[in-house]
Amino acid sequence: MQQALVQPGVATPARQRDSTLYFTELYEKYATDVLRMCYFYLADRQKAEDVCQDVFVRLITTNPDLQEGREKAWLLKVAMNRCRDLWRGAWLKRVVLGSPVFELVPAPDQYGQMADQQEMMAAINQLPAMFKEVILLHYYQGYGIAEIAEMMELPEGTISSRLSRGRKKLEVILTKGGDAR
Repeated sequence: MQQALVQPGVATPARQRDSTLYFTELYEKYATDVLRMCYFYLADRQKAEDVCQDVFVRLITTNPDLQEGREKAWLLKVAMNRCRDLWRGAWLKRVVLGSPVFELVPAPDQYGQMADQQEMMAAINQLPAMFKEVILLHYYQGYGIAEIAEMMELPEGTISSRLSRGRKKLEVILTKGGDAR
């Protein structure tokens, strides 16, 4: 009986099918979460879609060894880093900072709720990046402090502090209409 020789780094047809299926499953499962995080971060749907696409292209091209159950954390971490890179560009800051946060047209009974969401997202977008990231990961993606600390490679105390300080800054922005930068 002959055994097929498999060269390291060379994908066999079966391995290619498995990885294609794996990437497709990850995309179907997490693309909405990645897009949502990017949209909350950038407040621009087109930029968010571009970043989301970049994240999944990076997943396919780098093919990282992801622990089962930690795929979403890796995808969101890459998305945050890419969003951060975009925010560092002065052009995006000038163009995005005055654009509307939500593009949805609400049903008549949802106007109050949509206004509250818009006000909250506008306030979150005024926060410095270090506070915005932990607020989005904790409240909008449902991660705990330990998970965020691991994802961002920071101590749990730092994450707790940033959440606390971020909430205080949000309170200032929402109650006084001020800028908490």
